[in-house]
Amino acid sequence: MQPRVDLISLGVHSVDASRRFYVDGLGWPVQREVRGEVLFIQANHGLILSLWDTGQMQAEAATDPPTASPSITLSHNLGSAAEVDSVMAEAGSAGAAIVAAPKTQPWGGYTGYFADPDGYRWEIAFNPSWAVDGGGKVTL
Repeated sequence: MQPRVDLISLGVHSVDASRRFYVDGLGWPVQREVRGEVLFIQANHGLILSLWDTGQMQAEAATDPPTASPSITLSHNLGSAAEVDSVMAEAGSAGAAIVAAPKTQPWGGYTGYFADPDGYRWEIAFNPSWAVDGGGKVTL
């Protein structure tokens, strides 16, 4: 697994309130949005900040039981489902707890989740619509 973070997901109580703060208030640019569910913002070179409904995020990342504490997921995006399987196996061999085996998600991607020794969730993902151009701009 390369030492890289492509996406930081924050579980939020209200995607609409987060939109008002980050987009309307701070002027951050939206790359893609599913109203009321998730908001993707270009943060810097090749990095996306995802503001994701906490309940949906915790369900996909296999956080059981959901807690009142803030949710955060670090994501490592890859070029294929096979690469996701390979990295998940590598993480498991290194001692990670596999908390959600890789599978095709309703939104069209393929993801698996593991937890590091402190319980932080890593999403290992293939998103067929994810592309980063030479200048670092992400297209979702």
